[in-house]
Amino acid sequence: MALALGVDTGGTYTDAVLVRDEKDVIASAKSLTTRADLAIGVGKAISAVLEQAQVSPDQVSMASLSTTLATNALVEGQGGRVALVYIGFKQADLDRHGLKDALKGDPAVVLSGGHTHAGAEAAPLDIDALLSFLDSHTGVSGFAVAAQFATRNPAHELEAARIIAEKTGAPVTCSHHLSAKLNGPKRAVTAVLNARLIGMIDRLIGRAQDQLVDLGISAPMMVVRGDGALMSAEQARDRPIETILSGPAASIVGASWLTGAENALVSDIGGTTTDIALIRDGKPAIDPAGAQVGGFRTMVEAVAMRTHGLGGDSQVHVKTEGLPGGVFLGPRRVLPVSLIAVEHPEVVHPVLDAQLRATTVGEHDTRFARRVPGLPAQGLGPREDALLDRLGDRVVPLSELLKTRMESGALTRLVDRGIVQVSGVTPSDASQVLGRLTSWDTQAAQKALELVARKRVGTGDVLASTPEKLAEMIVSQLTEQTALTLLETAFAEEAEDFGLSATDLARHVLTQKGLDRHRGLLALDASLNVDVIGLGASAPSYYPAVGERLHCNMILPEHTGVANAIGAVVGRLILRRSGTVTSPSEGRYRVHLESGPQDFTESEKALEVLQMALKNEAEGQVRRAGAEDIRVIVSRDIRTARIEAQDVFVEATVTVEASGRPRVASG
Repeated sequence: MALALGVDTGGTYTDAVLVRDEKDVIASAKSLTTRADLAIGVGKAISAVLEQAQVSPDQVSMASLSTTLATNALVEGQGGRVALVYIGFKQADLDRHGLKDALKGDPAVVLSGGHTHAGAEAAPLDIDALLSFLDSHTGVSGFAVAAQFATRNPAHELEAARIIAEKTGAPVTCSHHLSAKLNGPKRAVTAVLNARLIGMIDRLIGRAQDQLVDLGISAPMMVVRGDGALMSAEQARDRPIETILSGPAASIVGASWLTGAENALVSDIGGTTTDIALIRDGKPAIDPAGAQVGGFRTMVEAVAMRTHGLGGDSQVHVKTEGLPGGVFLGPRRVLPVSLIAVEHPEVVHPVLDAQLRATTVGEHDTRFARRVPGLPAQGLGPREDALLDRLGDRVVPLSELLKTRMESGALTRLVDRGIVQVSGVTPSDASQVLGRLTSWDTQAAQKALELVARKRVGTGDVLASTPEKLAEMIVSQLTEQTALTLLETAFAEEAEDFGLSATDLARHVLTQKGLDRHRGLLALDASLNVDVIGLGASAPSYYPAVGERLHCNMILPEHTGVANAIGAVVGRLILRRSGTVTSPSEGRYRVHLESGPQDFTESEKALEVLQMALKNEAEGQVRRAGAEDIRVIVSRDIRTARIEAQDVFVEATVTVEASGRPRVASG
């Protein structure tokens, strides 16, 4: 009997499952994710699932981890402080593809150097300027290096990375290691995001591996990539960017495994995000343009996923403009008041009671802050440092913590860095009030919703007459926003060109009237013409109403709350590597390798050399990751031009895919 352990570390919950012989889920369990020390939540979930199944740790033959933490970090703008070394580009190129936004004010230097399209050196690498930059910028958790045409010749990226590693000891991400495609600025964005995530994912994987050892599990550990395939823990540490959309990708694999669906939309609601993807012909659809998360388009191959800042722990905002008012949700995740009250009732309840006794609702009512212990706080300004000193290791109401308006910005920056967590009213609190969720502090949720319900809207009336009425408003808004995201995905995938963007079409008055089944001189009907698989612990609470709104078949499979963890153990180890052959002049065929360009006089010889290099790399890495029964697939994309009645070789891309099932440990 082969027992595989799947663990999914999400923003709110950590899930664990045991799957026997890749066929049966024999146990599942949940534990709250503990951001201060992720190993605590991981350990509790694993211990609970082992106890439930009545199996000993040494019976586990494989362990695999999927996580939404990288996705959530990019959506919420969190991560470490990074520096970009940008070689051979112009200063103005920092504005392209959102590179300046990805840097978020972190340092960058533009150096002379880089290579030409053919792989020849365009200018010498300015090492003196690099050393000067490193001397003047400390407190950086990771470096990103992107050089012009590094995919054609990575020499300058490799040399800069060597110098940075020797001088600083910090991890360095080379852009050509993440993608073999051209487009330097886009590769630079991907490298910056990878560098920003390295510390976070390294801590997660390291602590998860420690926890397995402490529990007596000696099985090898895998991590789910963004395309649903598995990679080794060591590979994930080097390339954490490849774990963005890991949790959502695992959920797609899990949904397909649980339902056997050939064609369906999958909607996975977590604490922070709702992730929507398409299963087509039994497989997750892959985004040809690269994963897009948190407003950034990367060069990471991943499932075609629309990630929205909408989840059970999304912050509830009150709309005060306009006469009727209302609420909207997200995109930021906050700690539900009912959850922070479970952990710190001695602070939360007296403060909420005092706020309820006040004659007016304060700007910061229901909101508390706490520091996440154990996270480094480097490169902060004086306002951030002062706030952290004031906060200490306590839970403090924002009305007490913030002394001036200027400090609100400092608090936002601390939240963005993941150093501080803030509470607020969420759909989870609304579910507590409505009795749909009972695991946290319902009384605290009741008090918090009563405070928010008292807020005044444009008419001068209160937002809602009772906490229960407000809870219904919040859940209805979650239904509406979820329905919109599903419609946007469907319109984006539709082959028909309707002449408007998917967002405009989803919100168009005719679409909305069609969903309402308008009947007048016109009869308008609109519905989603594909099944929807609802995933997530809260899916049974929220998604039946979404199915009714969209007039579609909503499938809520057994084990829907742990589909991510299931997907983590039923996938395959897959590694793809691509390379290019160009023709700089007639009769010359140049292979672009990690060691530098090599020229040949025959195109077939050049293709064979590249193919063998890629095959050795892909097969070697997937074997080191723990795969067995390895299968290799090679594809060639050769571009030619018709000149004087002859086909002339222009360029070729060779892609090698090596795959296999993870090798299971013997008991």
